[in-house]
Amino acid sequence: MSSQNSILFNKKEEKGKNIQVVVRCRPFNQMERKANSHSVLEFDPQRKEVSVRTGGINEKLGKKNYAFDMVFGPSAKQIEVYRSVVCPILDEVIMGYNCTVFAYGQTGTGKTFTMEGERTADEKFTWEEDPLAGVIPRTLHQIFEKLSENGTEFSVKVSLLEIYNEELFDLLSPTPDVSERLQMFDDPRNKRGVIIKGLEEVTVHNKDEVYHILERGAAKRTTASTLMNAYSSRSHSVFSITIHMKETTVDGEELVKIGKLNLVDLAGSENIGRSGAVDKRAREAGNINQSLLTLGRVITALVERAPHIPYRESKLTRILQDSLGGRTKTSIIATVSPASINLEETVSTLDYANRAKNILNKPEVNQKLTKRALIKEYTEEIERLKRDLTAAREKNGVFLSSENYEQLQGKLVCQEEQITEYTDKIAALEEELKRVTELFSENTKQLEECSTVLQCKEKELEETQKDLQESKLHLAQEEFITTALKTTEKKLRKTAVKLLSTVKDTTNDVTGLHAKLDRKVAVEQHNSRVQGNFAEEMDRRFSTIQRSVDEYSAKQQQTLDVYTSSINDHLSASSSALNATAASVAKSFNTVQDTVSVQVSLSVDAMLKQEGLSAQAKEDLQKLMDEHQLALQKSLASDFLPIMTSVLELNSRMKQCLQNFSAVADKVNCQKEEMNRFFTEHCMMLQKLRLDSTSALSTIKAEAESLKQALQAARSLQSKGVNNLLYLLQNQMNLFAVEADQTFESLLMKGGELKNTADQFQQDVDNVASEAIEQTSSHHKVFVDHSGDVGYEIQQLVGTNISTVEESNILCEKLSTNITALSGETKSWFVTTRGKVASAMEQQDGYLQAAKTQLQSFQKVSTR
Repeated sequence: MSSQNSILFNKKEEKGKNIQVVVRCRPFNQMERKANSHSVLEFDPQRKEVSVRTGGINEKLGKKNYAFDMVFGPSAKQIEVYRSVVCPILDEVIMGYNCTVFAYGQTGTGKTFTMEGERTADEKFTWEEDPLAGVIPRTLHQIFEKLSENGTEFSVKVSLLEIYNEELFDLLSPTPDVSERLQMFDDPRNKRGVIIKGLEEVTVHNKDEVYHILERGAAKRTTASTLMNAYSSRSHSVFSITIHMKETTVDGEELVKIGKLNLVDLAGSENIGRSGAVDKRAREAGNINQSLLTLGRVITALVERAPHIPYRESKLTRILQDSLGGRTKTSIIATVSPASINLEETVSTLDYANRAKNILNKPEVNQKLTKRALIKEYTEEIERLKRDLTAAREKNGVFLSSENYEQLQGKLVCQEEQITEYTDKIAALEEELKRVTELFSENTKQLEECSTVLQCKEKELEETQKDLQESKLHLAQEEFITTALKTTEKKLRKTAVKLLSTVKDTTNDVTGLHAKLDRKVAVEQHNSRVQGNFAEEMDRRFSTIQRSVDEYSAKQQQTLDVYTSSINDHLSASSSALNATAASVAKSFNTVQDTVSVQVSLSVDAMLKQEGLSAQAKEDLQKLMDEHQLALQKSLASDFLPIMTSVLELNSRMKQCLQNFSAVADKVNCQKEEMNRFFTEHCMMLQKLRLDSTSALSTIKAEAESLKQALQAARSLQSKGVNNLLYLLQNQMNLFAVEADQTFESLLMKGGELKNTADQFQQDVDNVASEAIEQTSSHHKVFVDHSGDVGYEIQQLVGTNISTVEESNILCEKLSTNITALSGETKSWFVTTRGKVASAMEQQDGYLQAAKTQLQSFQKVSTR
């Protein structure tokens, strides 16, 4: 398996290599310290990570992490960066590769310092020993050291190109004037390379000449002061080192090996508002940002594998075309600031570098030239230059006007660009065809290899499918268990809701029963008070009636006695008057004795008649009084006494009912306390059951969710393994089978644990529910029994009270009827008695008048 992996790795190496990206952070400067800025970057050189705090100084969550090939913090030295980044590249340049190192970052973050470096102030160090020396001087020094140690014949040429406002300038031109613009053409020998016409290549004979060349180029480079950087580079610089090395083969043939190293110092991207750039500086910043944006678009297109790469939109990207996606080994040094005031630019730079890390180059060793081929090339170049020189001397060239020449040159440039574009398209199509051909050949080889393994894999595939079916069955079982648990949870929730509603209804019923009993007790108390008042009122009225009857009887007796005494006095007076009259008549009228005898006999008859009438009236009145007395006694004995007895009995029964109601109220209060205690305990038990079920169900949900995710992951791994089975090797299939078995075993173990948890939870829920149901049933039975007894007693008491009240109403109506009848009889008796007495008085008056008339007539007769 290791040999096969190494083969694949070597194939990948042959195919391409990603761009190396390094991040370097500089320390705080004076401006950032004056602004009280804090650090937003954290570096982990071991893990090669950079963390950016985007949420503030106290927020730990707002972090963004980046991973790069190398990470250097603010304390990193120049020599560390050089040894880690450039030394390995230098060895590859000597091997014959084309390599590029360029620095990218915000203005003022140390790009020029990293590439060129500075001289120590006191000049006590040489260029070789100066710790502030940058990549370029250290590289040239190291080239001469290594080539001199090898004893190889070599030559080193350097050039320094400046790109300022999208124009090319030679910083190493022998003339002091650097305003001459250079032209750029495509290299016919390298489809992705360019040739800068008129660019001076200076031959360096020893390392001491390097520093003079660098000083001369740095003096001509365009710099300016801004608010963000006092020595801001306003242009891009490309320092190219070309090495020609001679080798001798075994046959004694001499070959020339060429290596090239481009050291690029890009101008810094800047915010015009923050840098304070105006007028010329603003235009410079606009051109710088425009070229850097084009570089960003090129990187994005390369990462996304776009069909068209916009190299020609900027001269910078056109020069770096072979370094980005070509045959050059490339490294990027991204420089950043740690200050919070530069957070936006720092994040932009890190995103830029993170995207560039995904660019894939295909480095190739430069073709070694034989001495004969090199001499031939140089001879052709010399001949071409001679022809141009002769034509210039003899002036036998074609003369054109400047306008036509410029027009012709414009057409030529346009045609060259079209030709270059078509050439790029053809090259892209050729590369695509080559890539497809290589892919086809590789796929053919892999197909042949896989076809030999396919028969063996079919059996394993069948076994894997069986395992997959079993896994699907287990998954269906787990889903069924999960569904059953969800259903059980819903049922438990519904049961809990029903129990709570039942408790609420029962509580409301008990409250209503208590209220009804309270109202009943209040009504009974009111009835008791009304009955007491009614009994007192009846006693008072009966007493009043008895006193009235007694007074009326006494008055009747007195009246009869008065009548009797009056009649007796009248009779005695009449008798005495008659006796006196008879004596006087006997004495005075002896002469008329016959007449007197006749009158006396008449008077005697009349008196006897009057006495008979008086006796009869007395007897009638006595008879009426006796009858009335007997009727009153009979009425009292037959009507009033039973009613009074019934009323007294009704009062005693009402007292008994009130006592029974008190006993029932005591029972209801006891039952109320017991029900309150039971429902309190039951509510606590239901609350505990709800909490336990909620926690258990949440645990089951979490385990079910994790199991579901694991099953999904296993399913995705299984499907991915099945789909890629034809493209995997034997060792990868075995590793996949082992991982699948381990995953299925862990899933089975988790399913068993989940099932045990579900069974235990179901058993706990069943136990608690059974206990709650039994307690509820027992309390419900006791409550129903007590409620039935109380209801029956209340119904009996209500029936008894209703019958008692009805009897009381009947007796009261009967008493009222009897009293009304007795009053009517008494009234009629008084009327009858008054009529009889009046008639008796009239008869007595008539008799007296007649007697008076007779006496007057007799007196008149006697007077005569």
